[in-house]
Parts: sequence; structure tokens; C-alpha cells
Amino acid sequence: MKKVVFVLSVLFASYMSFSQEQEHYNVVASQFKDLYNANDYKAVFELFNEGMQKALPIDNTKAFISNMKSTLGTIKSVEFNRLKNDAAHIYKMTFDSELRDILFYLDDSNKIAGLLVTPHKPNNLPVIERNTTKMILPFKEEWFVFWGGTNVGQNYHVAYENQQYAYDILIMKDGVSHKGDSKVNENYYVFGKDIIAPCDAKVVEVITGVKDNIPGELNPEQLTGNTVVLQTENEEYLLFAHLKEKSIVVKEGQMVKQGDLMGQCGNSGNTTEAHLHLSLQNVADMNIATGGKLFFDDILVNGEIKKNYLPVKGDQIKNKN
Repeated sequence: MKKVVFVLSVLFASYMSFSQEQEHYNVVASQFKDLYNANDYKAVFELFNEGMQKALPIDNTKAFISNMKSTLGTIKSVEFNRLKNDAAHIYKMTFDSELRDILFYLDDSNKIAGLLVTPHKPNNLPVIERNTTKMILPFKEEWFVFWGGTNVGQNYHVAYENQQYAYDILIMKDGVSHKGDSKVNENYYVFGKDIIAPCDAKVVEVITGVKDNIPGELNPEQLTGNTVVLQTENEEYLLFAHLKEKSIVVKEGQMVKQGDLMGQCGNSGNTTEAHLHLSLQNVADMNIATGGKLFFDDILVNGEIKKNYLPVKGDQIKNKN
């Protein structure tokens, strides 16, 4: 009986602690809303702790508030949504034009130590662990898995929920990805290679018109560059990013068959060199997606046949046929 009372007491104390913490977050979120709506960027800056103030100096804070205001308008309401990693609190904020999620992380003095604004992510999105649709690799030659796997050591994408388990794949020869001048896209072995449909699917999103970067430069304004998103009959979404400018030959709403040409590998978007970024998602929109594990049905891995295989960093992979 004493053990039961002890456990209940601990649970009650934990609940009270969370309630007090939640109240601190509610106060700060409400203050942020009011100060943002009043264009009082100086007061918003005062909500930050020292580290946050160094990361976002007052001029940057002013620009941050101004950009949000011009894009989204004023904040109409603030509502607690969920916890992230049992620490940060995410609030759903209704603006004039659309919804956003704002993540707050407070330090021990209830000062803002972290702040992140993202598209609103509903809580009822479908869950996807892995694909059930059988896939071939979306290319014909042997390619090299630069990032792939299920842990951060093999695959840095794992740290990001919206692209966890994604692949970065290119072609390597003699340990390098290009020949000659590294500033010329055409010198990269993978640049211009065909990207084919890995399964029968519907094209649900196409992004075109993004120039290929000079290798070594980035385009953070258009993260995925020229992009194709497919939807399988099992409600799985496949994102193909960084495709070559003017190479995409499919259109939204089009049905593709496994093996159909979709475009060519390029160097567009937030990338330093030509490669294919490939990911499995639970929804079409990468901004609110959760990534899933993408397995391939029957492929050659380092010269050996593998069935139902998830490629990992360092693998040389090719379709069997």
C-alpha cells in the first residue's frame, strides 16, 4: 500500500511541475503574440536570453518580425499544440493568412533560448514506417550512396523528422564524383543522368524553373530545387529533389509506370554538387512530412543481389535488370 501511495505522489508532483512549466510557456507565448502584433521588436528582443540575443541581434530580430508580418499578417490566436523531445513547446498560431507552428524553448529563467517558426503540422497525419510498394532504383547505372541508413552516423538526414531516412545518391569513380574543373556541373558523373519512376504512381507535385547551382554554391531559398513528388496507390509519397533545370518531362496529375523517364539528375536547390535527394514521406508536403524507411525489392549491392534492402552509406547500388 505504501508503494502505491508513493507512486501516486510522484505522479502528482510531476503533473504539478508540468502544469507550472506550461504556465510559464503560456505567458511567454502570449507576450510574444502581443509584442509581435504591436511591432515592438525591442521588447521581443528582451524576451530572449543572452545566447539567443547573440544568435539573433536586435537588427535581425527587427527584420525577422517585419518579414513575418509582411508575409503572414498579425497573430489572431495562440494555442498550445504539443511537446517536442519533452522540452520545447510548440504552439499553433493563427495568422491573418494561414497557420504556423512556433516552437519555444525556455531556459531556467523563462527566457527564450530557442525559437523556430514552421508550417503548421496537424496532429492527425498518417504514420508511415516503411514502403509496402515494391520499388526499383530510380536510375539505370551503378550509383553510390553518399548518405543513407537509419542512424545519424550513416545518414545525417535521420536528425530531421521531415526527411529522416532520406538518401543522397551520386556516381563515384576512383573515389571521386567528378573529373576536371570542380566548378563545372557537366564534369560531375551523375549530372544529366536519367531519373526514372521506381514504381507505378501518380505525379502529385512538380517544381521547375530553378537554375542549377555553380558547384560549391547553395540556394537556400529553394531547398529542393527542381522537384518531382510521386504518390503510390498505397498512399506513400516519394520526393525526388535537385533535378536538372528544364529536364523534368512529367506533369502534375500524370500517371507514370515503373521505369518511365521523369527528368535528369541536377544540381538545383540547396546543394553543393550534383546528386539525387530521394525520400519516402507520409504526405506530399515536405514541410510537414515525417520520413519513412525506403526499401528496394531486388537490387545489386556491391555486386551481390539483395532483396527487400535498405541501402546504407558506402553502398554501390544498381538495378538487377
